[in-house]
Amino acid sequence: MKLFFHPISGHAHRAQLFLSLIGVPVEIVVVDLAKGEHRSADYLAMNRFGQIPVLEDDGRFISDSIAILVYAAKKFGKTDWLPEDPAGAAHVQRWLSVAAGQIAYGPCAARLINIVSANYRPEEVIDRAHAILALMEDELDGREWIAADYPTVADVALYSYVARAPEGNVDLAPYDHVRAWLEQIEALPGFVAFEKTPVGLEV
Repeated sequence: MKLFFHPISGHAHRAQLFLSLIGVPVEIVVVDLAKGEHRSADYLAMNRFGQIPVLEDDGRFISDSIAILVYAAKKFGKTDWLPEDPAGAAHVQRWLSVAAGQIAYGPCAARLINIVSANYRPEEVIDRAHAILALMEDELDGREWIAADYPTVADVALYSYVARAPEGNVDLAPYDHVRAWLEQIEALPGFVAFEKTPVGLEV
């Protein structure tokens, strides 16, 4: 397996993190975004959207970080990480949708302003970030994991951009349960840290 990856991408990190947590060896291939490698003909042949990450598995290319989580969980039979019962699967899917929605357009977008000068309105995306963090804080009241009584791909999908929210000037200090949840994930065997960027509140 190869994972086409960039170290500042939370999308790439969540794929790397899950593969490591389930003990799947993978070759990391760093894509040089500054040189436009993600827009090359070879890369676009793997992923027409020109996005990272992409997982190559025996000639098959899986693009989109959440799709990679689902693919790996299914391929390796990790029903503990991706439940098969209807209620369990629905609870996980709810939070995968949050990762692709409120997280992407909240803490992820806020971080991109400071890292790559993304054209977002800071007050708007920071407000969105705090709104979803407040919901997560309530959800995690009295529980360790977001979608089940054990870690699932939902926790992995949410982790990277929540952990690095301060890089987008989003303060995690008010969210005790969220910070405890981050520590729970970081204590899992096989955890791989997301590279820090000295911007925002991390300066």
